[in-house]
Amino acid sequence: MKVQGGRFMQDMIRVAVDAMGGDNAPGEIVKGAVEAVATRNDIKVLLVGQQDVVAEELGKYDYPKEQIEIVHAEEVIETAEPPVMAIRKKKDSSIVVAMNMVKHKEADALVSAGSSGAILVGGQVIVGRIKGIERPPLAPLIPTEKGVSLLVDCGANVDARASHLVQFAKMGSIYMEHVVGVKNPRVAIVNIGAEEEKGNALVKETFPLLKACTDINFVGSIEAREIPHGEADVIVCEAFTGNVILKLYEGLSSTLVGAIKQGMMSSLKSKIGAALALPALKKTLKAFDASAYGGAPLLGLNGLVVKTHGSAKAKEVKNSIIQCVTFKEQDINEKIKKNIVEETVEE
Repeated sequence: MKVQGGRFMQDMIRVAVDAMGGDNAPGEIVKGAVEAVATRNDIKVLLVGQQDVVAEELGKYDYPKEQIEIVHAEEVIETAEPPVMAIRKKKDSSIVVAMNMVKHKEADALVSAGSSGAILVGGQVIVGRIKGIERPPLAPLIPTEKGVSLLVDCGANVDARASHLVQFAKMGSIYMEHVVGVKNPRVAIVNIGAEEEKGNALVKETFPLLKACTDINFVGSIEAREIPHGEADVIVCEAFTGNVILKLYEGLSSTLVGAIKQGMMSSLKSKIGAALALPALKKTLKAFDASAYGGAPLLGLNGLVVKTHGSAKAKEVKNSIIQCVTFKEQDINEKIKKNIVEETVEE
């Protein structure tokens, strides 16, 4: 039995990483994997992709050989491909091979920056839902004034029902408490006003159901302008609304950073001021860097699947891999089964 860094190799968290997915694959994906194993000795990364291509990238780095392994997959699912067809036809693609590794317990988790549609379809069709979970949601962490909040759902279920949103709230609450470490997380539903009677038909139907839940800390409605202030820890909505919030968040963030930089360089006086303010500004901007929080887990599956941005660089890939360790150590899926599925069966 081999010991590495004081840890039995069999106790390591095995993370399958889609080395071919995303705009910056395989370079940034491989780099992120190397950075992850350099940070922690309890991770085994399984880079899934074309052997020669991945090996060439990996050869650029020094890394603990026992912590990174290449798993060959000949095909690549492109972003523009119809996801259902791609999953069915490209059995030897990096996404499908990695999904099957999670399904067969050869890996504890999958991280991919590849096709969102293929990841969502593959997650449900190959890895499969936990029995009793109606719809798995995508749940990214978004930066706020007070830390981070979990936005659930941001892209998996555009046409959701009230019962789905209730499960989103419960799964999100479990994730925030046990992975992020927020005790008794505040749960809110996205609405166009604070009053209970406001909202569309879905929100009006869901609100009283969430209010009646005794196992979550439901604080009512949250308007979009309150989200960046961190007025809730778990933000519940269907995927159409969630995706709009997420994309606006990301677009506004990058626009503001660009405008601030341009303003600081506009004159000699502003450049002097910028030099004085730079340390404080860097610290503030770092807190609002979404890549620091890893990817979006697809909650409610039989194994962990994490979707990172298609444009993910090494830092986000690294943090997504590390994120899988906490998820596994805290046994989130068992908590979901016990606190949501078994409770639903009893009712």
